[in-house]
Amino acid sequence: MIKPIVTSLIMLRLPSEEATPDDAQVGQDLIDTLEAHAHECVGMAANMIGVRKRIIVVRDGTKTRLMYNPDIIKGTGEYRAQEACLSLDGVRPAARWRRIKVSYLDEEFHRHVRSFTGDVAQAIQHEVDHCNGVII
Repeated sequence: MIKPIVTSLIMLRLPSEEATPDDAQVGQDLIDTLEAHAHECVGMAANMIGVRKRIIVVRDGTKTRLMYNPDIIKGTGEYRAQEACLSLDGVRPAARWRRIKVSYLDEEFHRHVRSFTGDVAQAIQHEVDHCNGVII
């Protein structure tokens, strides 16, 4: 189900809790909401739709990747980026890594550890920040 986008800084600053298999509907709602905003957005975190759970979705080429409890375990090649966010007005600076290694659970709650680069890595970092209550 497509959900409204949260813009409350109070809500966005609250760290999210670990997701469980009971949160599968939130994952689907995130996918639906991201697809509805595909023309202006490449990733979303659950707190952006009002749910304080560690769940993100990012567009990875033609695929939408759903991640439960993502954790960036390594980053290399720090750089400065300019980012926008559906929950915030304008463009803001952010420190990012060019290459990241992420531990996460997939839609079936199987553990993966995978490396990402480029725009996908940047989007994952932005959404993990949301899970941690960090606002760019």
